Amino acid sequence: AEATNRAVTLAGIAQAPLYVVHMTCEESIEPLALGRAKGFPVMGETCTQYMFVFEKDLARPNYEGAKFICSPPVRQPKDAPILWQALADNTLQAVSTDHCPFWFEGGVQGRIPGKELGKPSFDKIPNGMPGIEDRMPVMWHNGVNAGRYSANRFVEITATNPAKIFGLYPRKGTIAIGSDADIVLWDPEKEHTISAETHHMNTDYNVYEGMEVKGWPTRVLLRGKSIVVGENWLGEKGSGQFLRRRPNGEIL
Repeated sequence: AEATNRAVTLAGIAQAPLYVVHMTCEESIEPLALGRAKGFPVMGETCTQYMFVFEKDLARPNYEGAKFICSPPVRQPKDAPILWQALADNTLQAVSTDHCPFWFEGGVQGRIPGKELGKPSFDKIPNGMPGIEDRMPVMWHNGVNAGRYSANRFVEITATNPAKIFGLYPRKGTIAIGSDADIVLWDPEKEHTISAETHHMNTDYNVYEGMEVKGWPTRVLLRGKSIVVGENWLGEKGSGQFLRRRPNGEIL
């Protein structure tokens, strides 16, 4: 909270844009909201895990708590409603994952680190958790379906706002003439149970294991070409393009 307050204050004095990442709790949201109310050029982002994983999960038996070690650390259940409201009312402009997957068991030394590296000593636990594949279904089901924000707001915090903040809009983040046709076709009625047994991330556990969601992507297009249809990957290695970002992203 003190670090956020100092950064927001300095941004206001210098009139320099500030983007605070991975915000986790009410104590850090408050100075950001105050700075925005004063007209400071400050913005914020949180990650999906901070609304679903909490400090109590770190105490799970059989070393299971190691799955949820990340930075900043997970907080208390009381903070989750604050984050949801901040995303809805534009105190926070984006939601990400800080996707950093490790294996829980079966890590390969020197190639795929495993969480078991921390068994001899807590400070050796690899820091991070997976989540990029689940970001949009989790935020749709628990945000739009739960009535926390609209479908349009969902698009803003997952796609449009990040593109604007990082100087990629309107090439990215919108469907318009001249924009890249990067499109996710979404079935709001499709139901799915999230599990490590069916996900495509390179890890053997899932933070949201067993969560039932309604709303799932059915097709993904990259520059107008289908690269995912159903559960099938159709993309080609090397098809990505380097994009030069504008140095002046938008203040939202």
